[in-house]
Amino acid sequence: MRAVTTLSVVVLASAGIGHALVTSMDKGVIERVDPFKDMKNRPAPGHGMNLLLVGTDERDKLSWEDKAKYRLGGAPCHCTDTIMIVHISQDRKRASIVSLPRDSYAEMPAHFDETTGEKHHSHPVKINAAYAEGGPQLTVRTVEHMTHLKIDHYVEVDFTSFMKTVDALGGVQICTTKRLRDSHTGLDLSPGTHTLDGGEALQYVRSRYIDAASDLSRMQRQQRFLAAVIAKATSSDILLNPVKFRDVSRAVLDSVRADKGFGANEMLALGHAMRRFSPKSSEFTTVPVGGSEQLKGVGSTLKWDTAKSEKIFEALREDKPLTAPRAKPRATLVDVAPQQIRVQVENGTTLSGLGRRVDSALRATGFVTTKAPVNAERRTVKRTIVTYDPRWDRSAKTLAAALPGSELRPVKGQGSLLKVIAGADFKQVKPVRAEEEELQPDKFSAVTGDQVVCP
Repeated sequence: MRAVTTLSVVVLASAGIGHALVTSMDKGVIERVDPFKDMKNRPAPGHGMNLLLVGTDERDKLSWEDKAKYRLGGAPCHCTDTIMIVHISQDRKRASIVSLPRDSYAEMPAHFDETTGEKHHSHPVKINAAYAEGGPQLTVRTVEHMTHLKIDHYVEVDFTSFMKTVDALGGVQICTTKRLRDSHTGLDLSPGTHTLDGGEALQYVRSRYIDAASDLSRMQRQQRFLAAVIAKATSSDILLNPVKFRDVSRAVLDSVRADKGFGANEMLALGHAMRRFSPKSSEFTTVPVGGSEQLKGVGSTLKWDTAKSEKIFEALREDKPLTAPRAKPRATLVDVAPQQIRVQVENGTTLSGLGRRVDSALRATGFVTTKAPVNAERRTVKRTIVTYDPRWDRSAKTLAAALPGSELRPVKGQGSLLKVIAGADFKQVKPVRAEEEELQPDKFSAVTGDQVVCP
């Protein structure tokens, strides 16, 4: 997730006020690596630009106080904590960000150990182990082997750069409808909107033990955070403030490592082309997972869904968007996914067909309706009513959010089936979605940045 920092500077460069800072990349400020050295039999180049953005777990530059405060005292594994492919379209109007689960099953190509010089034959591992065994070059080789995408540039960022950049931005706003608590990282956020500083943001994007979805939910939070960073980085108070722009740029360049070909000219040209970049211009997805496999000496690995993941990589090769041509309407964030809520619709008016219309609209939004609306006992209802058993109050709030202006009415003993009594005030059903609903591990689903930032 530290990869967000470099993407932020690319966006900031579009303001045209950071030339001196960005050109300092070519004067030795940024550390260089050569991930493409002696690489052969690489995939054919596609259209657009593919950047491999990795976040490592290096923490040597952090103070003991920060390590203790943000639970970073453990020994680093010298591996990639986060791996993302960022595809910048050829017309420079779209960024497609694809997260690769760190526990993905991978076939490590034959290589020489970077430290010992020992030759290793091809063998199965978790994808994040490629960095530990062979550094940036083996990481690029492994990703290209698995995706058949040619990587054009490589950028690597650590914990320190991430925290400094978020602080330089003045914090980043995150919304949640439920409590997010992880004893491993120390994260503890109550429902609502929060502005996270660098350390808190690091806790947010690192947390893997909030729910059963583990790393897959963590990647969703990382993508949501990246969308929020893009929104903040492209806001006028950053772009039009030379001091803030300078501070953000310096925070990034201080600890970024990049390939030799990703220099000032490339960054400035890309930034200029992305002048109108915004959260709506970005789209996010995660490689779909089809199952898991326990490997001796490696642990539990995630197997990609071959067919669905290939559709993603094919779209990137052909420079096509991952999201549908027509953007989904912005959905209200709710605690319980509509797919988990059963609803019976009643027509509380004398208007013929209203029950069927409400039932169809709710079903189209994701609710599980009975598909058999009936007439209510009272046919003079003016305001739509949602009746529910108090034990299912969270589900009722989701349903009420989809029916703006409706009245919530608890009915003890009603059970898990919620009831909607459509009134004369009904106009439409508003889209709703749960926080972790969009990027389910068994589906190829993508969202644009404006759909996941705070309203």
